[in-house]
Amino acid sequence: MNSCDLAWQFEEAGSPLLLSSIAPPLNINENEIVVLNKAMGINPVDWKFIKANPLAWPPGFTPGVDGAGIVIETGASVPKEFIGSSVCYHQSLLLPGSFATYTVLKFQRVMRLPQSFSLSKAASLPCPMLTAIQAFNKLPSMQNKKVLVSGFGAVTKILIQLLHKNGVKIDLLSPSANKTEALSLGVNKVLREQSQCQQQYHAVFDAKGQQSATKLACYLKANGHLVCIQDRIEEPLFPAFTNSISYHEVALGALHNYGDEQDWAELIKEGEALINQLDNQGLITDTPKVFPFEKLNEALIFSEQSNAKTVVSQSAL
Repeated sequence: MNSCDLAWQFEEAGSPLLLSSIAPPLNINENEIVVLNKAMGINPVDWKFIKANPLAWPPGFTPGVDGAGIVIETGASVPKEFIGSSVCYHQSLLLPGSFATYTVLKFQRVMRLPQSFSLSKAASLPCPMLTAIQAFNKLPSMQNKKVLVSGFGAVTKILIQLLHKNGVKIDLLSPSANKTEALSLGVNKVLREQSQCQQQYHAVFDAKGQQSATKLACYLKANGHLVCIQDRIEEPLFPAFTNSISYHEVALGALHNYGDEQDWAELIKEGEALINQLDNQGLITDTPKVFPFEKLNEALIFSEQSNAKTVVSQSAL
């Protein structure tokens, strides 16, 4: 660690982040590791929270939920084989994040990477991949069932592949999705507008928001499942003793405060398995647009305006 350690820091809602020199982490807890960040993934939650500051970040806070790098220091209870390992991670929004030279993390909450796996690629994965896993796990066996997925972004592209590999029949509702790409991932039919939906779905996975999910609930079977990947349904949508649907919500960030170690162990194990599938060409994800570290603010703007997967890299990886 040296005197030119840097972090992009929050100043006030709606303002660009400021690049500042920081002191390296000196004391870590026994279950923590220090990761030397090589790449940082940018997700919508990053620029949304920088704009609005709903968690009341103080000036000087370092944002960034996703990152990838090398473990350079370990706490007393961390297995020594972690030293030198390549890892990727999803950090809590309440803790100093990935937009910095170093990030301190609980070792149980990082995913170890296959040898020679691209760290820029790895940094693009944690938030969408772990969210897709959570959404998939909300329902019991769905083999041969018909589901509707609303939205065609980083999360739902992974979710579609998980569903397809498990024998689920998938309709996709998206006005702009590339049909060839969607079909290649396992989609059965691409619907461009809601009027094309059929009222026979075992489940609806909605990644657009509460208003979208509410409108799509009427296409569920009597005991269907409504899975909200963004927002939530506050009140039941049907009168009692009519459509008895089940409501599910997905909130990866909440797991940092409300999940236990078993929750994290299971999620990390599944995440590592998907990364290995990706390494062996068994899973497809978008290639991220890569910006240099000094252009992180430009990367945030690009992510917001393009909806494309975006990564900031410390070097050409």
